[in-house]
Amino acid sequence: MHWYNEPKTWQASGGKLIVTADAKTDFWRVTLHDFIKDDAHFFYQDVAGDFTATVKITGAYAALYDQAGLMVRESETVWLKCGIEFLDGVQQASAVITRAFSDWSIVPLTDNPASIWIRAKRIGTAVEVYFSRDGAAFTLIRQGYLSAAETLQVGRMCAAPQGDGFQVTFEDFAVVQSQAVRG
Repeated sequence: MHWYNEPKTWQASGGKLIVTADAKTDFWRVTLHDFIKDDAHFFYQDVAGDFTATVKITGAYAALYDQAGLMVRESETVWLKCGIEFLDGVQQASAVITRAFSDWSIVPLTDNPASIWIRAKRIGTAVEVYFSRDGAAFTLIRQGYLSAAETLQVGRMCAAPQGDGFQVTFEDFAVVQSQAVRG
């Protein structure tokens, strides 16, 4: 595993990664806000072909846009981030696909669950994003085109765009490679 923008504070042991997101960090490109940020934290491995990545996330979200989840990345201009993003005091199951410009889709989780599971699945050039409240039953929230690159970076990400930082615990991170399902 490798860090892209290693945070000041983190520890890994016993299948857990605990990270404190540094203040004023984000992954975002242009859309609506007219800025580019590529300084959030991403702990990744290279994965070739199709795969399913899953992780359990428990965060102490406090400030607007505090976020944690999975990232699938080709480059600074082509990536997916998905997980929880904190908006107006409510956790949102969130997905952003970026291809030069970022987009954003959210599903409010008004009960602010203690933990959620996020799954990102690559099928050829497409990605799908799922979330779960129990780690067993997953709900699809997004499908989109990402990249034709054979190998992508896959791992856990977090950011604190507006706040002073927050702590997040990632558990049970797994990447399972699969046979290509291509039309």
